[in-house]
Amino acid sequence: MTTELLLAHYLKQLRLPIVAKHYASLAREATEHGLTYEAYLLALLEQETAARDENQRQLRLRQAAFPIRKTLDTFEFHHIPSLNKNKVLSLVQGEFVEKKENVLIIGNSGTGKSHLGTALGIEMVQRGYKVKFITASGLVEELLLAKEEHRLLALERQWLKYDVVICDELGYVPFSKTGGELLFQFFSARHERRSTIVTTNLDFGEWVNVFGDEKMTAALLDRMTHRAHILLMNGDSYRFRQSLQRQHEEQKEA
Repeated sequence: MTTELLLAHYLKQLRLPIVAKHYASLAREATEHGLTYEAYLLALLEQETAARDENQRQLRLRQAAFPIRKTLDTFEFHHIPSLNKNKVLSLVQGEFVEKKENVLIIGNSGTGKSHLGTALGIEMVQRGYKVKFITASGLVEELLLAKEEHRLLALERQWLKYDVVICDELGYVPFSKTGGELLFQFFSARHERRSTIVTTNLDFGEWVNVFGDEKMTAALLDRMTHRAHILLMNGDSYRFRQSLQRQHEEQKEA
């Protein structure tokens, strides 16, 4: 068997596809530039490692299940003067995930809460954390089904594998008494064990409208706000501004 075939065989067994793809071209470059064997090997392994890191990042992005991938560089901070931009940029560093802290994003409809929650989630994916995005109504449906099928504990363990869960649009859809209780249990199970990002259009005093029970709501708020980062976004609605802009453009064309 020739050297090339042996190399291809061993690299396939060792699962080093990037090394297999580039070793020959890099060998020619190493010869041309007089690189040492060590420098040549380092260049090969750097490419293999970079490719694996990128593959893992893409896998985490797919697993996160973001409906739309929105990033911080497209977020219009100047339209939300109530939002503390410096606080948002500090959250990007990921320390809140290491400390198992929550982020609560509160504001009117259309102010960019989902955009901001998604952007923070994508930043955490970039930093190597496992993230999952789901709407509050979707999460409750999943919990209700798991209860019916007697697999709530298994589902809880599955969700605890995620470093960050983004629960979007809390308060937009009312839940049944059982749904509210299950969501309470879900948030409580993650308390001080993993981080949760919640976006909601409800002030804290209105959360009882979602969970139904005042004592349970008070207990949940006590857990959720403990060492939490609260981002207030009561500015003008993005969608309202976009609608006005479209109307203005249509009037100009008319």
